Amino acid sequence: MGDLLLVVLLALVPAAANMLGGLLAEAVSLSARVFSAALHLAGGIVIAVVGLELMPRALEADPAWLPMVAFAVGGGLFLGVDALSGYLRARASASGAGGGWLGIYFGVALDLFSDGVMIGTGSVINPGLGLLLAVGQAPADLPEGFAAQAAFRRAGVRLRWRVPAGLGFVVPILLGAALGYLALRGAPDVVTLSVLAFTGGALLSVVVEEMIPEAHEAKRSRLDSFYLTLGFVVFAAATTYLR
Repeated sequence: MGDLLLVVLLALVPAAANMLGGLLAEAVSLSARVFSAALHLAGGIVIAVVGLELMPRALEADPAWLPMVAFAVGGGLFLGVDALSGYLRARASASGAGGGWLGIYFGVALDLFSDGVMIGTGSVINPGLGLLLAVGQAPADLPEGFAAQAAFRRAGVRLRWRVPAGLGFVVPILLGAALGYLALRGAPDVVTLSVLAFTGGALLSVVVEEMIPEAHEAKRSRLDSFYLTLGFVVFAAATTYLR
């Protein structure tokens, strides 16, 4: 039980960073340009998570084709979420707020879940590795929390619902950490790595189908690709120098 408590405490580090980003989104003025920049930055971070952390680890499985299939299934699963998001857009008010915030929320929750899985599984190998993974994820989760809370505001979600929704992000990361530590520590490596790949497929679909289109609807800028690559570099630096 003591080891599980340690894993939970480690998972709270990136969760706190995510909530801090949400608080910043509530405190600052959210122009269309700021919102678009935050989404591109968060999108670059998610792509880096998939490309630098999830899939390289997943492809270490034997056989490697199982995580590949899981990756494709994860992307396909998102189609259902995207369909629901489109339904909400159709029923949204004519103000143009849209329902894309649901897909963004789902994407951030999935990313936090994958963070938790990595922290949990890393802690099984070595508590020090779990600590490094937790600290390394924190810089990436702050802009994601900002982007998600900003999406709530732009969609017209009331403050009394935005606050518990933002606080609710602690659930997927704690769930992922517990799953990684308890359920997957005795499972074959191929199962654990396939779970990571499944999450990666869904995350990549979220970026392509929801986060970037939502950012472009808010405001297009010549700096969009720069923010996307900057987000990638932020996570790459975190995972390189904080590990």
